[in-house]
Amino acid sequence: MAPTTLSGLRFAWLEVTGLCQETCSHCYADSGPKGTHGTMTVADWLSVIDQLADMGTVDVQVIGGEPTLYPNLPELIEHAHGRGLGIEVFSNMAHVRPELWDAFTQYGVKLATSYYSDNSGEHDQVTGLRGSHRKTRANVQKALELGIPMRGGVVAVRSGQRVEEAARDLVSLGVPQVGGDRTRAFGRASQGAAPTIKDLCGHCAHEKCAIGPTGDVWPCVLGRFLTMGNVKTTSVADIWSGAQAARVTADIAAVHGEGVQSCTPPQFLPMCGPCGPCVPSVGHCDPREATAEAPAIGVPA
Repeated sequence: MAPTTLSGLRFAWLEVTGLCQETCSHCYADSGPKGTHGTMTVADWLSVIDQLADMGTVDVQVIGGEPTLYPNLPELIEHAHGRGLGIEVFSNMAHVRPELWDAFTQYGVKLATSYYSDNSGEHDQVTGLRGSHRKTRANVQKALELGIPMRGGVVAVRSGQRVEEAARDLVSLGVPQVGGDRTRAFGRASQGAAPTIKDLCGHCAHEKCAIGPTGDVWPCVLGRFLTMGNVKTTSVADIWSGAQAARVTADIAAVHGEGVQSCTPPQFLPMCGPCGPCVPSVGHCDPREATAEAPAIGVPA
């Protein structure tokens, strides 16, 4: 298949760290307490933000690992805001430093989080961190009290998991958007299997890319096995318009075609445009497999 010309880059994930205090078995990034902040310096990240803004990028999502553990996150947020970028931070919300609350409120940051059960024991079993449910729930409440825009996502990790109850619990707190997803076979969730393009939702590189802690550029956070270039050696603009990015995009299109999923890809992908809140009560949230029995959870009309 001939290389595909990419459209404008409207959204980017900035994966600033591989460090996380949780050890979720389904973590697509394989992050955890032994993770690091990689080789990207603060100056590198500030340069990336400038390049994205100059390219007309609209929004960035800061992720990890756990991005609140990145010590210079307030500086990145301030800089991105100053360059006119919309900012969302995807956090497990287990611990938020005071200076981060200040940055979130001052610079109009949106927040997103994962939530696994209304039962604290079950949630903590998924995260591998005792007390994580209590802390996450309390910080979700605090974010809402501060008027910080908040969305949540429930990932079905194990059989019998209280995913519907988890979504309803977030809604009861006042979270206006609660999405869902099945476990994807990437990172620790792959259990050693090699990642494949068919496991992606197919929206990868459609006006979006991800930049990792070593500077690698991927078509999305799940597609980290498809490197398009590295920002430490090449500008974002040159990577985005380069031959390798075109080849990666063509390879994805060859598997998924133009009829990629139009509904609810992974809940941590805001630019993929879920068609509505969905909870994977049948173990997935893939429209190619979903049944009529899969309920929708959201704020009551």
